[in-house]
Amino acid sequence: MRIRVISSREEIDSIRPSEKMVHLAFRASNVDFLKLMQKSPRLQAVQIPPSYMKTMSKAIGVFLEMQGVKLLEGDVWGHRKDIDEYFTVPDDALTAIKSLAGQGVSPEELAKEVQKSAKLGSDLINYIAKAETLA
Repeated sequence: MRIRVISSREEIDSIRPSEKMVHLAFRASNVDFLKLMQKSPRLQAVQIPPSYMKTMSKAIGVFLEMQGVKLLEGDVWGHRKDIDEYFTVPDDALTAIKSLAGQGVSPEELAKEVQKSAKLGSDLINYIAKAETLA
């Protein structure tokens, strides 16, 4: 699973219309979210850092929900934008998530277990688990 990392407002213009998941590494305004939705209509999830989540307007949260876009809280630890514009979820983490979700492990336990080996946010882990169980 690849997550497009967007570091500035200017980068929103360069994203592909087919992007399904992005991480906003800047404090996005409502206008930035609207622009993001226009540029990438197939978007399924947006991840933002916890500190930005606290200051985000509730209106944009409702707008994203109405559009069917999941808003996730989390970071992309250790990602270097100068090397790659995408953060890739490690294969071993995806395997662990699929395995534990298939065993019926609760979302909280699943997140705790996977976070021991991979630096992924619990919202992202739960999102992946739900996506895998629906697939």
